[in-house]
Amino acid sequence: MSARQWIVVILMVLLNALDGFDVLASAFAAPGISADWGIDRAELSIVLSAELVGMGFGSVLLGGAADKYGRKLTMIACLIVMAIGMWMAGHATGIPDMFAYRFATGIGIGGMLSATNAVTAEVSNSHWRRFCIGVYVAGYPLGAIIGGFAASGDVLGMVKFTGLLEAFGWHGVFEAGAVVTAALIPVLWLLVPETAAYRASRGDLAGVNKTLAAFGKAPLDGLPAADVSKPKPKVTDILSNPKLRPITLLLAFGYMFHTITFYYILKFAVQIVADYPPGYPPPVAATVLTTANIGGFFGSMLFGFVMARLGIKWPTALMLLIGAVGVGAFGLGRETLNGWQWATIITGFFTNAAISGYYAAFARGFPAYARATGTGFVLGIGRLGAAGSPLLAGALFKLLGNDQLLTVSIIMALGSVVSLILFLMLPEHDGDELIGQDDLPSGTPLD
Repeated sequence: MSARQWIVVILMVLLNALDGFDVLASAFAAPGISADWGIDRAELSIVLSAELVGMGFGSVLLGGAADKYGRKLTMIACLIVMAIGMWMAGHATGIPDMFAYRFATGIGIGGMLSATNAVTAEVSNSHWRRFCIGVYVAGYPLGAIIGGFAASGDVLGMVKFTGLLEAFGWHGVFEAGAVVTAALIPVLWLLVPETAAYRASRGDLAGVNKTLAAFGKAPLDGLPAADVSKPKPKVTDILSNPKLRPITLLLAFGYMFHTITFYYILKFAVQIVADYPPGYPPPVAATVLTTANIGGFFGSMLFGFVMARLGIKWPTALMLLIGAVGVGAFGLGRETLNGWQWATIITGFFTNAAISGYYAAFARGFPAYARATGTGFVLGIGRLGAAGSPLLAGALFKLLGNDQLLTVSIIMALGSVVSLILFLMLPEHDGDELIGQDDLPSGTPLD
């Protein structure tokens, strides 16, 4: 791994951090929006799910674009969409326009996640790949941590300052996200080359050697000759090939069920703590979302080392099990703010470690020629669970009552239990090994 390769990995971590802040911006702003517009939890759930619905569409549509037009161009386009959507969300005046702006932001985030995960896998070598994926996933809670500090103006009670919520209200959370998003566009353009794997899949020897030179590698003399009579890779390949189809479906629906559990804490923890007796003001309640992501950050970072040594399957299964227990226990309630913070740290650690396991499985499960397409499809299906999580939790609170926190939490924790069963059914093979050269479109090099 050259220095330039590590720079690209770090930038992918930062882009994922940006996604983490953008996705959770509505959660930081939720109490303020609810108070300003006079809406209850069920109506608030519509706002909270908007970007998650958009992420589903963006993952499928723009994941394929990353395999067709390139990872770099797709990421830049996604950043532009995200910046506009975030800025407009800060100026929304009601649920319909807020839903539209957050949906548009979600489309950009979905495409970004598909492309950045593929880039991280393709610029890292086989020795460091699982670790890099773990670090990459840790970027998501890192962005939420930084956003939580900035929104609340409280660094775990140790440092206090005027945060975005206090200085600008909920509007400032979205506007700050838009500014940072726009600032990263020129950085990405200058420092991240198109991946060699993508250029090789297009038969671009000159482009491959240009990327290799940027990474300090020796040039190639040639690429396998392509047979133009064979079809180009497309999203249907991951479903039509009998070897890839079960992997695609198990990953997609396993990830979907886990996100039902995962986003319950991320989307509703702030509102639950704000409402739970004795009740806390929004800036104070927002600290529990920060601590949840601190747990998630360390969970992803440490789990990257675990996967590098012990593999992906069984460690991830254990994280899914412990995470489900933690989310169920969250429903017991806490008497102090410190108690709530520790509860979210624990649930964040294990649920986010499981997310790292899934992302590593995405990179492993699909061959290089369809990695972004496969990842995008799986993330798109998975976002059904993410989008449905706040809607399901909101409906359960309305049906059972806000005082039934334990019952609702146990029901929401069952998503990770189902995910655990599906994850254990995955075959332990790399996508390239499972498919083999004879099953690939002619001229498509193995990773």
